[in-house]
Amino acid sequence: MARYTGPVCRICRREGIKLFLKGERCYTSKCAMERRPYPPGMHGPEKRRTKLSDYGLRLREKQRLRRIYGVMERQFRRYFEMASKAKGMTGPTLITILERRLDNVVYRLGFASSRAQARQLVSHGHFTVNGRRVDIPSYLVKPGDIISVKEESRDKPYFKALAESLAQTNVPPWLSLDPLTMTGKVLEIPRREDITDVPVREQLVVEFYSR
Repeated sequence: MARYTGPVCRICRREGIKLFLKGERCYTSKCAMERRPYPPGMHGPEKRRTKLSDYGLRLREKQRLRRIYGVMERQFRRYFEMASKAKGMTGPTLITILERRLDNVVYRLGFASSRAQARQLVSHGHFTVNGRRVDIPSYLVKPGDIISVKEESRDKPYFKALAESLAQTNVPPWLSLDPLTMTGKVLEIPRREDITDVPVREQLVVEFYSR
């Protein structure tokens, strides 16, 4: 299972915006974008490109979307092919497919402070889908699926501490959460208008792969 293992703050600096890849740290003064809001590299703030080409704009938008969800290029292209074959507009459909990844759903339900942490929790087998243990972060949920913290995992220090703050979690309208049982449910397929924290112009991503 391929995954990015380098410094994630470097990714935010390269994209020029906060992608909230490190959870709570991104909301503090320790965030790299607060201290060094310029692209990484040996020349620091002097190393700036004033204007990107049309190709560069589309590439950056594709990279930004891929990095927000922590997906490698090969898998991301497969998601694009799925979206292009589905009914409806390819761009919004691509984002709804990414939202349906189990690691993203775990993050949206408040069980993790970042998608990277959610991916790790899923990989370690802490969650069930419809009563069955699933340790595949890329598993795509569907309406009616019930995602729960595994019984044995609820006694672990991390989930015990999480239980106290879970009641304050605001979940998106396409999900529901029962904090007491640490259980979430997929109510419907997410809509693009419900995904307000993904600052991407998905049409440019479509144009990148359609060139």
